[in-house]
Amino acid sequence: MTLEDYKNGQVLLIDKPLEWTSFQAVNKIRWHIKKHFHIKKIKVGHAGTLDPLASGLLILCTGKQTKNISEYQGMVKEYTGTFTIGSTTPSYDLETEINQTFPVNHITEEQIHSATQQFIGNIQQQPPLFSAIKKDGKRLYELARKGETTEIPTREVCISEFEITQINGLNVDFRVMCSKGTYIRSLANDFGEALQSGAHLAALRRTKIGHFSVNNAESIEKFIERLAME
Repeated sequence: MTLEDYKNGQVLLIDKPLEWTSFQAVNKIRWHIKKHFHIKKIKVGHAGTLDPLASGLLILCTGKQTKNISEYQGMVKEYTGTFTIGSTTPSYDLETEINQTFPVNHITEEQIHSATQQFIGNIQQQPPLFSAIKKDGKRLYELARKGETTEIPTREVCISEFEITQINGLNVDFRVMCSKGTYIRSLANDFGEALQSGAHLAALRRTKIGHFSVNNAESIEKFIERLAME
């Protein structure tokens, strides 16, 4: 592709690796485009944050396509991952240490499968305290890391599909189709409560955004290699 192609607007499907922030992925792609074409600036943005502890599909838009970012953000998303039942963490995932353990002997595989039905459709969900949502001008995770607590209002989200794909001891693999604004970490926590126990998110991968699939995405390294050959 030419510089004009990138300026006129491209939709780049990137398979974000673990431990990268979405912001780092955008910066890396933007830097290499600028370097390759010897330019000082070009618009590059992402259509929906993916946590550092999650991998998978990240849609990046360049040039004039950045105007359509909100459209992509509003699309239904698919995730796969693993809940670990019997314990919770303050962040609802592995960003923080386990702070509580719960009995699990009463939980059957049938209960695990049937508990998903409680979350199908439009539901009220409380975002995790460790999130980028702003309250009084501050990110919630900034307050959380200082040990401060605050009231977080619930929000309505829609989960259209929620299935358990495998159960291996305390680790429960799942697939979820959900609306914009759904926190899978919160779903993990609520799922544990539905089992009269606890749970946290142990692994997460975004596999689809609308009709875009991670199967058609490329790694950051692969994009850089391809760019160098253009």
